[in-house]
Amino acid sequence: MKRLVLLWLVVSGTAFAVDPTTMPTPELQQRYEEITHGLRCMQCMNNSIADSPVGLASDLRRDVKELLLAGKTDAEIRAYMVQRYGNVILFTPPVSGSSLWVWVLPVIAALGGVFVGVRVVRRRARLVDQDDSVVDTEESPR
Repeated sequence: MKRLVLLWLVVSGTAFAVDPTTMPTPELQQRYEEITHGLRCMQCMNNSIADSPVGLASDLRRDVKELLLAGKTDAEIRAYMVQRYGNVILFTPPVSGSSLWVWVLPVIAALGGVFVGVRVVRRRARLVDQDDSVVDTEESPR
């Protein structure tokens, strides 16, 4: 009985996969997986097209497969997808004038947080020093 259950789990494990696509060569398969994991599902927005079960992602996976089999390079496939859907389809958008804030804003926020943190620590340290000097003068004998 245990063997039967184990066999069923091994055989049916691939049935639950979102993307069962296989390419003719291991090199094409690797390129296919890298590209599909780097493209965002336009319906889910938080999944790659490789991980998304929706129909649009299936269509995009099919397009990627057809373009790979047609001999297109990875850059050409990404450019094709960006032309159709814009930079939002890429999980890592390129640095450009319109997307510069995406790259710069986190750095500015982190630097601002460090600046505020240093000021708070210094201010509290000064308050502790002032409290210590007040306590020392009050406790000294007259």
